[in-house]
Amino acid sequence: MKQNNPIIGAIIQTRMTSTRLPGKVLENIAGKAMVWHVINRLSFSKKIDDIILAIPTTKESNVLEDFARDHNLKCFRGSEEDVLLRFYGAAKEFGCDVIVRVTSDCPLIDPEIVDLIIEKYQKVDYASNTLERSFPRGLDAEVFSFSVLEKAHKEAKEYYQREHVTPYIYEHPEIFKLYSVKAEGKLKRPDLRLTVDTKEDLELVREIYKHLYNPQKIFLTKEVIDLFERNPELSEINNNIKQKSLKE
Repeated sequence: MKQNNPIIGAIIQTRMTSTRLPGKVLENIAGKAMVWHVINRLSFSKKIDDIILAIPTTKESNVLEDFARDHNLKCFRGSEEDVLLRFYGAAKEFGCDVIVRVTSDCPLIDPEIVDLIIEKYQKVDYASNTLERSFPRGLDAEVFSFSVLEKAHKEAKEYYQREHVTPYIYEHPEIFKLYSVKAEGKLKRPDLRLTVDTKEDLELVREIYKHLYNPQKIFLTKEVIDLFERNPELSEINNNIKQKSLKE
């Protein structure tokens, strides 16, 4: 990018100690680790300049630093529980002016939706498709500036605000200007669960990849929804899974 343009960095938080499905980020999907698919799909974004893995300093997560090194990826290691501090450190170290927050359990993240959120962010402090659920869960992305992240880092006191990075921002609309990106048309499917938090979620994503994955060409959310419309029984694989709340 031109020197005067802001550096937009996608920071992917990842760890090996997930409570419901430990080690899920390295689970095999179509011959690649789940986190590889997240990175690969984000690489198709037209607006992201950098992709960074934000990894805990714990011994269990050393394998993720090995993964980053083997794949020539940027990574930052920081607190496992204070993820807000980890994000702040990663953004500062790699000079991100604008941060795109993505989690490593979203192997169906859609670069076109991410780019739309980045576009909508231009006139606000924070933009995301999570303030009001309208897209399928698992396409989540949040966009905010380094200065907004820094303020949240300095001001957030509650444990859940630090564990989940952004609650302090969207819980204070009197301080920050927020924008909710909403799905339109066939993308409006908040009933679909495309994130991976349990073995049932993983089974569904593997089934989706079995139908749609092509190493030469990325598939987008529209094709996933078309697949569900042709095969409605797919949603039964994980429709009994409940999303954990922020404070659980």
